[in-house]
Amino acid sequence: MMRLWILPVLLVLCGSAFATGLVFAGSSGTATTVLVAFLALAGVNSPLIFPRSTGAREAQRSSAVDGRPVVFWRPGCTYCIRLRIRLGRSAGRLHWVNIWRDPAGAAAVRAANGGNETVPTVVVAGRPHTNPDPEWVRAQLSPSA
Repeated sequence: MMRLWILPVLLVLCGSAFATGLVFAGSSGTATTVLVAFLALAGVNSPLIFPRSTGAREAQRSSAVDGRPVVFWRPGCTYCIRLRIRLGRSAGRLHWVNIWRDPAGAAAVRAANGGNETVPTVVVAGRPHTNPDPEWVRAQLSPSA
């Protein structure tokens, strides 16, 4: 669990240190802007932005029952963040698997991507799709799909 928070904590600490230096240099407005930017980056990279992750086996079983896609992701991945943000509220309807926390999920991603852990990998109806367009993923959630 601590591994998930390393990057966000480092971003907050670095931003705080940088902003403190700017305050002592007399640039309080710039310091505020820098601190807000670092806090935003920390928030985007925190585990709070993604829905609760499940294990790969559990996600695949649930997907077989309800037909919803499985998204394999990892913290800090800019493409995963882009997918999550662009999906908006629809993201909660997907099954999310953090490959850093689930070895079976990492193995599934490597099997789908020629040995590489390329994420996001979205599995729809048993077929993997690497870094798909968020609009396409949203379309897979519609009842008519």
